[in-house]
Amino acid sequence: MSASPTHTWLIAGLGNPEERYDATFHNLGFRVADLLSDRQGGGRWESLFRGRLRKVRLEGTRAVLLKPMTYMNLSGESVRPAADKLGVPLERIVVVHDDLDLEPGDVRVKVGGGAGGHRGLASCIQHLASPEFIRVRIGIGRHEHVPADRWVLTRIPADQGQTFDEAVERAADAVEMILSRGPALTMNETNRREAESD
Repeated sequence: MSASPTHTWLIAGLGNPEERYDATFHNLGFRVADLLSDRQGGGRWESLFRGRLRKVRLEGTRAVLLKPMTYMNLSGESVRPAADKLGVPLERIVVVHDDLDLEPGDVRVKVGGGAGGHRGLASCIQHLASPEFIRVRIGIGRHEHVPADRWVLTRIPADQGQTFDEAVERAADAVEMILSRGPALTMNETNRREAESD
């Protein structure tokens, strides 16, 4: 990783690039990146680092939104070059992703840890050579009759649409709070609030 000092954050929302994946659980990270962009008035996404990238200011802080176009399992091949070129250290990288191990619609923040079977996270850990980046996790739960690798690529059911619309909003709020107040305070506040609402 580059050792250059920086005040820039890298916010990587994970997903798959084809239109057929847009409404699936696995693309919730893309949706959060899009919402953060919309909150800043929209704008043009550039094609860089095997992804779609947009420079914004979140909470008065410079940030780069990144949607890897590598497909989920190779996400690190986009995140690592972006971080290197922009000089963003691990502690300023935020990865937003779906999570099978959380209840549907739950949002949690954590720093470090394993991949939990999430291949996009595994790729990020491999290419960044460390798990010590920030994660914003959006729960999707598991389905007792559908294998995990198929469940994540399932379109979000209509009767759960509002649940996940609200989860995307809260995940975007969590990203903004991380930039303004730091990951530790965000983790405590977000995780406590989510637990109380369960």
